[in-house]
Amino acid sequence: MQKCNENAANRYSYVGEVYNVGERKRKEEILNSLPTEWSDLHKKGYIHIHDLDAYGLTYNCLTFNMLKDFPYERFKDMNEQRKILATFEYIKKLFADIGNEQSGGMAIANFDNEIAYILENLGVASNEDNKNTIANAIYNLIVWCSETHTRMGQTSYYVSLNIGLAKDEFARFIAFTLIDEFEKAGDLIFKPNIIFKVKGGVNRFEEDKNYDLLKKSLLCTAKKMIPTYVLCDSEPNKNVDAEKLAIMGCRTRVVADLFGENSSIGRGNIDNISINLPRLALEVDRDFGKLSVDEKIAKFIDKWDSVAKTTKDILLDRFEKVCSRLPEDFPINKKHHLWIEDFDDIRQVLRHGTLSLGFIGLSEAFEVLTGERYYNNADVYVSALGFVKHMRDYCEFLRKEYNLNFSLLATSGELISGRFIDMDRTEFTPSVQIFEKEFYTNSFHINVDSNLSAFRKIQLEGLFHEICNGGCITYVELGEAPLGNDEGLLEYVEHAIKSGVHYLGFNFPKDVCNGCGASGVFDECPVCKSKDITRIRRVSGYLEILDGFTKGKKNEEKNRRAN
Repeated sequence: MQKCNENAANRYSYVGEVYNVGERKRKEEILNSLPTEWSDLHKKGYIHIHDLDAYGLTYNCLTFNMLKDFPYERFKDMNEQRKILATFEYIKKLFADIGNEQSGGMAIANFDNEIAYILENLGVASNEDNKNTIANAIYNLIVWCSETHTRMGQTSYYVSLNIGLAKDEFARFIAFTLIDEFEKAGDLIFKPNIIFKVKGGVNRFEEDKNYDLLKKSLLCTAKKMIPTYVLCDSEPNKNVDAEKLAIMGCRTRVVADLFGENSSIGRGNIDNISINLPRLALEVDRDFGKLSVDEKIAKFIDKWDSVAKTTKDILLDRFEKVCSRLPEDFPINKKHHLWIEDFDDIRQVLRHGTLSLGFIGLSEAFEVLTGERYYNNADVYVSALGFVKHMRDYCEFLRKEYNLNFSLLATSGELISGRFIDMDRTEFTPSVQIFEKEFYTNSFHINVDSNLSAFRKIQLEGLFHEICNGGCITYVELGEAPLGNDEGLLEYVEHAIKSGVHYLGFNFPKDVCNGCGASGVFDECPVCKSKDITRIRRVSGYLEILDGFTKGKKNEEKNRRAN
């Protein structure tokens, strides 16, 4: 049984129900404890404080520093088969334990190279028996990520495995096997999120050693929408060591660090707050409707500046409260040394993380201000791009002013796409056009019903990627699974690299018959005529069953059109 909660990954359980009661109480207590000016912004729908129940208790997400302190000694007396199995059990336990010590996603930056390195250092030979055992262990990890819903008694763990830069044959075997086993696991297994790093000289071109791995990855994407693709040669990524790039959760990007080298490894996001752009635009239109478009945009920016200043104060307060906790409050982190620094001094560790200022509904905001969707008018597009640059400039100012890693996040908006519009509809004229579709568009994304070609969409969204350094993604919407069309997907990848896209994904509807397992797009199975259908869609960065989507995301899914 599924319930439509704040998170499509939730599955109903008694423990989860009890947790939800406590979560709601905790959120209420937090809001009541904050200054009224802060809490009112959240309550009235100007902002959304994400993971409010975690406020002052923990950080958001982390890319594991797997090789820093792996416990080789624990496994040294085992035979090779047991070493393999014990390694993967250790990794699953890390995901489970850390997943209940933080509020967000977990990632391994180079799953292929890191697993190969660990196994080689354990003395595991790359023979056929061991390879079979590794394949079984990888399969079990995949199924565990997809079907285990024990986080908070109801939720799957947000696991991201980055691959593609395999240095040797053992690492190549790990990468090939991960994709193989994910594909063979069937259509109803749709986690973890696998991210393929596309890099010239490694896998991007025919002459590259891992080009065959990229092609295999694309064929898997054509069936299951996974992997997604980090484009290491694109403008936002080209000056970063590809091995040190990683995606956490649905799009989080942590790279620049005021206190060390640019890297995702051993670092994470501390917290994030998203600003409701359409509400600010609606207020301007209501109060200053007779002004010129340029004047209204100026008023809009002024309103954003005011809200962003308070948002900054909340982010800083949350950071300070987490830093005031004791290392003993993070026993798993303290034990396993997965951050860039050990958990002896919380502030010393978490200063490496990011404080993210997010946003939603750029398209709707500029439609209210100008009467045009920003991607249909060159002048409005320039204004929208300029406004996002303004937000990023403010984050850069905060970095210098507070000596902390502030970043601009293109929010995924799973919950707030519906929450914000429901609140705004009660205060503003119900006939406003942006209310008709009953959801706000994620971050800077072009509307899902734009009817633009995929190439045009990629080109227009690409310029936003370098600005949104806290994480973003561009999706190509397809009408059906492009089975076997790896060449077509590769064209999109190449175009995205040249357009400045940092992170790229492919979406298409996938319906699976629960009777015979047939897949496609249908209301009645064309094979066995069953109407018992599971519908798998991308919600906000990850795949889930459509029945569990929030109301806003269900409405978005109805409006999606192929590019």
